Formats: sequence, C-alpha cells, structure tokens
Amino acid sequence: MKSFKLKSVLVVLFLSIVSFSCNNDDDEKPADNPVLKAALVTGITGPATGKVNDELSYEITYIVDNACGEFDKISEVKIGTINGLQVIAKYPTGVCTQQVPDPKKTVYKFKATAKGTFDIKFKKSETEFLTKTVVID
Repeated sequence: MKSFKLKSVLVVLFLSIVSFSCNNDDDEKPADNPVLKAALVTGITGPATGKVNDELSYEITYIVDNACGEFDKISEVKIGTINGLQVIAKYPTGVCTQQVPDPKKTVYKFKATAKGTFDIKFKKSETEFLTKTVVID
C-alpha cells in the first residue's frame, strides 16, 4: 500500500511538472515597437513649375542615425512660427550592427489647387528648413 501511495504521489508530481513545463508563454515575443525619430533632409529635387491640380513628385534625400533606420512617414513640423514638413524614420529596438548609414530617399507628392508660388519646406536642422520653390500656372 505504501508503494502504491508513493507511486501515486510521484505520478502526480511528474504530471504537474510536465504540464507546467509545456506552457508555451516562453515562445511569445514582446511587441517590437520601433523607435520613431525625425531625420534631417539634405536635398529636394523636382520640378520648379507645374499646373493647377497636377501632382508633382519631389525626391527627398535624408540622413538616418544608423543603417538600420528606414522611412516611416512625412509629417508636419513647426520651427518657431514657420510651418514645414519633416521625414520620420523608424529604428528597430534591437542593436544595429550596421553603423554607417547611406543617404536615403523617398518621394513627396505635391498638388496645388490654385495658381501661385509655393514653398515646400523640409526640416534641415533643428533650427532651419530646406526650401524648394514651385510656381503653379
């Protein structure tokens, strides 16, 4: 009888250990939320003139902090009282082994609904914009 109780206790103990060790919560990875940061623009190339309601494309060259940085979006920014645009880059939360970044490029689309002269301004530094002037006929 003692042998049966001992075996029963050992079986229950074994099954308990097996059931807890098979829990798959260790396989779950934490959410990989990238870090978003403004990238500074070094160049704007594209047409200097256009027509009303025509979509114009401008190539925006920007620098990221490390080679793991990638384009995320273009957002509005204000420096002092001047409104402009900035490129937002995303960086993975892990360590980046590629430290030397190359200049990156993205395309910005501009469409004017009226005639006039427009300035497309992208953040060049913490205190100034890089400006491209466009005349719309």
